Amino acid sequence: MTVIYPSPIFGPVHSRRLGVSLGINLLPADGKVCTFDCIYCECGFNADYRPKQPLPTREEVRSALEARLRDMQQNGPTPDVLTFAGNGEPTAHPCFPEIIEDTLALRDNYFPNAKVSVLSNSTFIHRPAVFEALNKIDNNILKLDTVDEEYVRVLDRPAGHYSIRKIIEGMKAFKGNCIIQTMFLKGSYKGQDMNNTSDKFVLPWLETVKEIAPRQVMIYTIDRETPDHDLQKATHEELDRIAERIRETGIPVSVSY
Repeated sequence: MTVIYPSPIFGPVHSRRLGVSLGINLLPADGKVCTFDCIYCECGFNADYRPKQPLPTREEVRSALEARLRDMQQNGPTPDVLTFAGNGEPTAHPCFPEIIEDTLALRDNYFPNAKVSVLSNSTFIHRPAVFEALNKIDNNILKLDTVDEEYVRVLDRPAGHYSIRKIIEGMKAFKGNCIIQTMFLKGSYKGQDMNNTSDKFVLPWLETVKEIAPRQVMIYTIDRETPDHDLQKATHEELDRIAERIRETGIPVSVSY
């Protein structure tokens, strides 16, 4: 069952990684807009869900968010986190930096203890305004599924010119003010083995994580139905083994099975 999220606000949902999470979707409600086309994406493949609606405006996001926060203040539940996620890449929105400003102000007004999180595939962190906005939030969660250029082109299928090395340099520029999020899975795609839980993938990835020196690493595996049906979850044992390697570096890690 493919998930296409309402826009601009959805939930709250209970997040495996973040708790009671109010979702903010800066993309249309009728399809996907993303610079990646991941073969495991719960929102399906980009080509199958091209939106016809426009992006929500900054004003639409602000007023919808304020209305929802006001309602939650009166009726509950209390959010642990306001999470930018949804149908694609949130930092692709042209007003992303301004929307972050609005969100931080509303958070401070209604639920000052709630965190603001952004789930990003890191493709726009080279833009100064996006970089600055991500540096201001509580949880700057950046995707790094692999450091293998060939594998990333099959797994994440980035659009246009994409350099894993440039992405890594951009992540290092946060000087630790980021969380690295990595999907581990098994199975195959179009006959190609997609298992990235082996040392061949984990060890170079781990060396890169040490270079980036994030304040936390989140590792997870497939949770919902994927658009390609030959993919499989990583096992508890495999994820635990990888988590232990990360802990040995001194970086905190959370695991979602």
